Amino acid sequence: MTTTHNPSLPVQPGRVSSPDRTPSTDPRFFPEMLAGLRAVGLDGVSTPPPVAATDALDTVLAAVGAAHAGFQALYDAIPLDRIAEPAGRPVEHSNETIVGTDGNAIKLHIFRPSDVDAPLPGVVYSHGGGMTILTADNPVHRQWCTDLAAAGSVVIMVDFRNAWTAEAHHPFPAGLEDCFAGAIWAHEHRNELGLSSVVLQGESGGGNLAIATAMLAKKRGHPDVVDGVYASVPYISGAYGWPRERRIAELPSLVENDGYFVETSMMDLLVRAYDPDGAHREDPIAWPYFASEDDVRGLPPFVVSVNELDPLRDEGIAFARTLARAGVEVSARMNLGIVHGSEMIFRHALGPAHESAIRDIVGFAADRSRVARGR
Repeated sequence: MTTTHNPSLPVQPGRVSSPDRTPSTDPRFFPEMLAGLRAVGLDGVSTPPPVAATDALDTVLAAVGAAHAGFQALYDAIPLDRIAEPAGRPVEHSNETIVGTDGNAIKLHIFRPSDVDAPLPGVVYSHGGGMTILTADNPVHRQWCTDLAAAGSVVIMVDFRNAWTAEAHHPFPAGLEDCFAGAIWAHEHRNELGLSSVVLQGESGGGNLAIATAMLAKKRGHPDVVDGVYASVPYISGAYGWPRERRIAELPSLVENDGYFVETSMMDLLVRAYDPDGAHREDPIAWPYFASEDDVRGLPPFVVSVNELDPLRDEGIAFARTLARAGVEVSARMNLGIVHGSEMIFRHALGPAHESAIRDIVGFAADRSRVARGR
């Protein structure tokens, strides 16, 4: 494809003006990010899957299962050790099982500093994977929760039902209901757990679930359940199959950064698995990008964090602006030079970005503790 540049117009970043651009040729990439991708063979542009989201559902689910296996293998194998580990408290891990709205068992993984008896801020964590793939209890997610706990919080990781599993299909709202049940349980056990606040946090699809859980709590009349939401690189538009023209006009990062670690056609398969018949295509509880100001008005304070080289960057920014227009207290930030979710996934390569994210999440939860005590 040949692109003609009009000298009177600014050069568009990434793959908008240069469709052949790769991480190695995009000058915005930080060297550490490029090295981290190269170490696991992901420094090229991801190619679309051989299956389309419009194919038969069984075909799509089989492709999603293959994607799960690939990402799970990465998460099981990626190095996590740092050359110089930051100082942190020793962490203990326990499990709790609760019953969900469908009578299903929901496993909760609880991480807490083992040497602190005083109340601590609570973080209810939902993992990434487009609400559809990846296990909760894997090395990357365990390390993330351990690091959050070592920094001074109690973390409750909800093992929610993915839309895809090898055993069954659990489309929206199954996983969301599990996350809501986990948040309710944490709220009801604040004293027992020693929680000074309950903040929801998740990355990618987990960011979607954190936002949607807060919206569901508002909708169902439980305003005191959630003290704050920290949404990291949220996957909230379902727009990954939109025509190129609409992406460019509305969410240009979907083109600009497409194939940098994550690829939109693959994400569109996850959308189909999550909402098979498209009945919830613009339902803000399923896809918070479509939330109106009225939908979010009255929600607790938010942080929305996005990454510069992520296809999902612009939907997170757009949602933060919706929150601000609705009068919700919101802080929004963008991490330069890194790809989707890399501050968690590429811990070994991006130490400063990882540490900054951990400090920010725990600091936000601690700030919400001070407000919660004043209620």
